[in-house]
Amino acid sequence: MLGSLSLLATPSAFRSFSPSSNKNRSLCSTTNHELAKQLAAERRRGSRILLRRHVFPSNSVYRRVSYGSPISAVMIQDTSTMTTSEEDTEHIGILDVDTALVPFKDHFQYRINKFVDQKTLFEKHEGGFEEFAKGYLKFGFNKEDDGIVYREWAPAAQEAQVVGDFNGWDGSSHKMEKNQFGVWSIKIPDAEGKPAIPHNSRVKFRFKHGDGAWVDRIPAWIKYATVDPNAFGAPYNGVHWDPPPSERYEFKYPRPPKPKAPKIYEAHVGMSSSEPRINSYREFADEVLPRIKANNYNTVQLMAVMEHSYYASFGYHVTNFFSASSRSGTPEDLKYLIDKAHSIGLRVLMDVVHSHASNNVTDGLNGFDVGQSSQESYFHTGERGYHKLWDSRLFNYGNWEVLRFLLSNLRWWLEEFKFDGFRFDGVTSMLYHHHGSNMAFTGNYNEYFSEATDVDAVVYLMLANSLIHSILPDATVIAEDVSGMPGLGRPVSEGGIGFDYCLAMAIPDKWIDYLKNKNDEEWSMKDLSWNLTNRRYTEKCISYAESHDQSIVGDKTIAFFLMDKEMYSGMSCLTDASPAIERGIALHKMVHFITMALGGEGYLNFMGNEFGHPEWIDFPREGNGWSYEKCRRQWNLADTDHLRYKFMNAFDRAMNALDDKFPFLSSTKQIVSCTDEENKVIVFERGDLVFVFNFHPENTYDGYKVGCDLPGKYQVALDSDAWEFGGHGRVAHDADHFTSPEGIPGVPETNFNNRPNSFKVLSPARTCVVYYKVDESLKETNDAILSGVDETLKVDASKQENVEESTILVAHGAEENPGETNDRHLGGVDEKSQKFQAKQESGEERAPVVDKTIAASKLDDPEVEQTEDGMLDE
Repeated sequence: MLGSLSLLATPSAFRSFSPSSNKNRSLCSTTNHELAKQLAAERRRGSRILLRRHVFPSNSVYRRVSYGSPISAVMIQDTSTMTTSEEDTEHIGILDVDTALVPFKDHFQYRINKFVDQKTLFEKHEGGFEEFAKGYLKFGFNKEDDGIVYREWAPAAQEAQVVGDFNGWDGSSHKMEKNQFGVWSIKIPDAEGKPAIPHNSRVKFRFKHGDGAWVDRIPAWIKYATVDPNAFGAPYNGVHWDPPPSERYEFKYPRPPKPKAPKIYEAHVGMSSSEPRINSYREFADEVLPRIKANNYNTVQLMAVMEHSYYASFGYHVTNFFSASSRSGTPEDLKYLIDKAHSIGLRVLMDVVHSHASNNVTDGLNGFDVGQSSQESYFHTGERGYHKLWDSRLFNYGNWEVLRFLLSNLRWWLEEFKFDGFRFDGVTSMLYHHHGSNMAFTGNYNEYFSEATDVDAVVYLMLANSLIHSILPDATVIAEDVSGMPGLGRPVSEGGIGFDYCLAMAIPDKWIDYLKNKNDEEWSMKDLSWNLTNRRYTEKCISYAESHDQSIVGDKTIAFFLMDKEMYSGMSCLTDASPAIERGIALHKMVHFITMALGGEGYLNFMGNEFGHPEWIDFPREGNGWSYEKCRRQWNLADTDHLRYKFMNAFDRAMNALDDKFPFLSSTKQIVSCTDEENKVIVFERGDLVFVFNFHPENTYDGYKVGCDLPGKYQVALDSDAWEFGGHGRVAHDADHFTSPEGIPGVPETNFNNRPNSFKVLSPARTCVVYYKVDESLKETNDAILSGVDETLKVDASKQENVEESTILVAHGAEENPGETNDRHLGGVDEKSQKFQAKQESGEERAPVVDKTIAASKLDDPEVEQTEDGMLDE
């Protein structure tokens, strides 16, 4: 419990000093509700179950450490002792979920007290927590009945003026006044009944700092910033954005309901054009959103929305926090995009960057730091205020005005632009004083709750999540954290930090390791399934095989790892696929699907990866001649019927549709029953579906026995080997698979792979097939059952207009003249496709597959290490 309110504004951390015991504690992987209770009971008895991390709980002694950082002007006046009510902090629910956290109860108690005390201060001095987060109505430029009021927090300034186009950049007649809290203000009366500062005119904050020098800065709360496109390297200018009612965008559509499982399409508006240029918000809305919807995603995550002067930073070096990036249009254009998304049922998340700020001085928030003390700055001073690896500034989350700025920023994007939530970037950097740099987190809980923990940042994130869910209860908030901090994804009311989901960041690293360093024969089914299910019990994750991180220059996408240079010459359907292309497309589908199905409670894909977009992203820079050639998305590759990219795109569409029809991502039932190392097969249940993945490069298994929970008849729900996905059609979709009981009823250890029932399947090499249990009470035909998936595979020809045929043909070795030659090639494609389809339907056409079919009689039952109820052992 705190002894002084001023400590709330002082960055403090608890240090943990304690001997460690070697008693292992464990956290279970995902499972169904009943199994979760059994596992929790086993954990309390000390049993060894599926581990999240090795944990070494210990008795800990904590002490506060003051870093002498800023305190609020308000708090300076109030240093009375404040206690929190018992009902707020008496019971810490997260300790019931994970008893290994009990030794760190004092840490949780401290940060909860600090969180509650901070909110109490907001009530006392600002009219409430939510009112405090409306800073944009007080700071920056705001219109009143008879003029414009401008306020700026700059306690280090000696004198201040507002300048701009409206006064010819002469601030002598527009001097500002400073109050006791370091806030400068001025009211500029209307001129002849009109605002003195015209809409869309340039403005800046001019102030004199301690050494007598005058500097111009973009106002911290500016709502729009632009740069002269013809002036290379020119700094941005603040722009007063106050359009008349006739030019304001009015939202027409309500927010879509929160999905049980988010299927997220990560997108960058600027690089979403098929042409080598920066795309606009409106073009993205009209041309790209329909693609996202067609592939059955329910959420769009927009990158690089907050203004950033350096385009190649991917939007992560933010200069103007309240400004939508002007590269792609105006704030009204962004509102159009979000409203358009809502109109077709897509929610929109924003990639918010509160972990650091650009170190730009002239056009960034860093320009307000003129060497003053930390209590007068947005950032920490000295080394603590700089992120050496990112070359950026670090916020002081213990400062009252920093909290106002950042919390108001979240509210601004939610209320003004109708975003549906956020993905918080760089959370690991916020949580620890070492920022996660050069850290290899082992899972020892002392790594999370020690002298390295930045409690001020933790409390800020608790405040942020509390605010977001107060304003918008159905908001989706995601944390990007590599450390796996316990409680990050639990509610604030339980003592957690309050995120809805955490990104499963270890999964793409595992795929990179396999693709770079292992032959197919070396892939371990047990290791893969372990890493895919290795997440904290009760804390939801967003799984992904790759994101924008794997797409940037110097790295490789999964498609490029698999097919490399053959993507330039081997993707035409007019020629037989090479072994590299066959393998690449098959594994591309499998890697993404098993990541989705087994890796989390939601799924994310980066723009273009759904169809295996070739090459990396290379933003315009001096090294590439400032070219946009590789900073775009070649949608035409997926749209062209004679290119194999369409197969990966179709499968992406189908696996999302599968979750729509049989919601498995939101199911807590997830049981891995088989990790067959010898035959390279993984079998698991998610929801009521049974998934069979055969990673063997050659072997097809006829009559492979798979365990399941429910008895009855099973049929194919999704098959990666289907013709429409570039497969070979080896699995019969109209076949019925009837279960057989296993073992002695009531004696689980006698079951097959710990499952009470089983059925047999054909499992072709490098395929994944999903089976669903047929409800015999519903008199549905096979076609009706499968139509939920198949309907999504039909390509709307109207969406394939304006395909850049000549570009595609050149890229894939066709003739460069796009005239009659291209027409002749495309005509041949159509004719060949029709004949090929007819042969498929008649059963005449079956592409040769280089594999070995092994009969069930020659297969031993897979020997797999199992634990109770089919969960994998460590």
